[in-house]
This record gives sequence, C-alpha cells and structure tokens, in this order.
Amino acid sequence: MKIIDAHHHFWNVSRDKYTWLADEGLDLLWGKPIDLPRTYLPNDIKADASPFELGKSVHVQCFRDPVDPVEESRWLQGLADDPDSGGYPHAIVAFADFSSPDTEEVLSQHCQYKNIRGIRQILNRHPNENWHMSDRDFMHDKTWLKNYGLLEAHNLSFDLQIFCHQVPDAIQLAQHSPNIPIILNHAGMPADRDPESIAAWRSAMKQLATCENVTAKISGLGMCDHQWTPGSIRPFVIDIIEAFGVDRCLFGSNFPVDSLYSDYAAVWHAYDAITASFSDDERAKLFHDNAERYYRI
Repeated sequence: MKIIDAHHHFWNVSRDKYTWLADEGLDLLWGKPIDLPRTYLPNDIKADASPFELGKSVHVQCFRDPVDPVEESRWLQGLADDPDSGGYPHAIVAFADFSSPDTEEVLSQHCQYKNIRGIRQILNRHPNENWHMSDRDFMHDKTWLKNYGLLEAHNLSFDLQIFCHQVPDAIQLAQHSPNIPIILNHAGMPADRDPESIAAWRSAMKQLATCENVTAKISGLGMCDHQWTPGSIRPFVIDIIEAFGVDRCLFGSNFPVDSLYSDYAAVWHAYDAITASFSDDERAKLFHDNAERYYRI
C-alpha cells in the first residue's frame, strides 16, 4: 500500500522541551502522556510503516516554546535534511500563537525552513472543561483573527483542531479568509458518543464541508475510542468522506499518540478495509494524492 502519513509527531524527551510528556499526573481526553514512548524519530516511523510504502510524511506541532516558538521547526528541518532520515518529515505544520503581537515575525522565521507548510494552534473547547485543550476561545478574539489572516501572505495553511460544537465559529473563520486552506484535524474529534451527539457531529461536518477551503483529515480516531475496531470507526470515516468527498479527505496515523490504542499497521489496515469498495483512483487520493496536494509535497 502506497501511503503518505498526513499527521504524525516526532519528539525526543531528552531535549527537555516536552514538559507535558513528563507530567505523571496528566490524564487527558485521549490518555496519559506519561504512557507514550519517550522518543519517536524518523527511523521509528519508518520501522512502524515497514509493511507499507510510506512515501512521505507530515509532522504536526508537538510543543509550544514561549521563548523560541520556532525551535521545533529548526529541529525538524535538521531531521529532514539529515541524509539518514529519508527526508522525514517532508512537511512541517508548526506552532504560532495568533494572539501574540509578534505573530508576523514568528511566521517569517518559520518560513525560513523549506519544509514549512502550515500552522496549528489547538482550539479545542468543550462544555466538559476537563476536555479543554485551549485556555481561551480564540476564534472570538479580534487580535487572533487579524493575525490568522497573515497566513495568506505567507502561503501557509491552517490545521484546525476543534470539537463539533465549535463548527459555527470555524465556518466564520473559513469564510472570513477564504484563500487560507484549512485542514480539519482528527475528523472533528467526535468525543461524545451518545446518539444525539453523534448526530450533531455528523450535521456539523456536513455544514463545515460547505466551505470549499476546508479539507478533512481522518486521523486520531483512537483518541475518542480507546477500544476502537475497524467496525467502530467505520461510520465516522464514511460519514466524513460522504460530507467532504474523496477529493477533500486524507488519512493520517496520529502516531505515536495513537500507539496507546493500537499498532501503526492496524490503523492503516483499518482504513484499507473501510475503503475496500472504493475505486483505485479514489483510494489513491485518500491514501496518498490528496496529502501530496494539500501539503504541497
């Protein structure tokens, strides 16, 4: 199977940058960070992906350094430029805080590195405050919205991580800056699993799909279903593809975070089984071509 992994992470805890990974008391919606591997680097993803033809990969931000927000990009570009890495990661989605007055300078510094393709600032807010992943409702902040618009001048996309009840604000964001490509993370994180909440998630995804500048990344489904099976995630995969269409969906592993729930091969074999009835052309788009196009790799 020829794939591009459109969502994964690298880290090395010995670099002392990942305080959240070392917090033994931290227990999040998706699990305990202390249970994750201490190191995950290009050779690790290549080993995990050995059953497949992993052509390229997209790294999505892991830490936020308030002193040097570009440090992770610098380190990742060094990995990619190492001849032994195989070029991984081929695309970097970095961090920037759009509420900061120095956003323009931070984006300019990120863009010094040739593999930079986009920015992620996690926006998840939930009625259950224990599930908050963002300390503020940024999409209502005027400074944040103004600086978000700087992405267009830098030719950068935005990886959008929200819960489904935040979709109305996300639609306004997409409409406000229609020339900024948005890539929805983790299928909109369907965390609430009662029938009413699933119906609300499905409706929200259809609404978000009306914004032509939004693409859906199917990844991280184990974060909301720790005992997942191909059967349990199938409705979410199919519903997202039906909402956005095969031309606007792509697959990612979310490794090593999703290593808490399965091995790497299981994730891709599940995607394979769920899309078995799709045409070869449709599957090529979902597994490879769309990631190549949207992340410009």
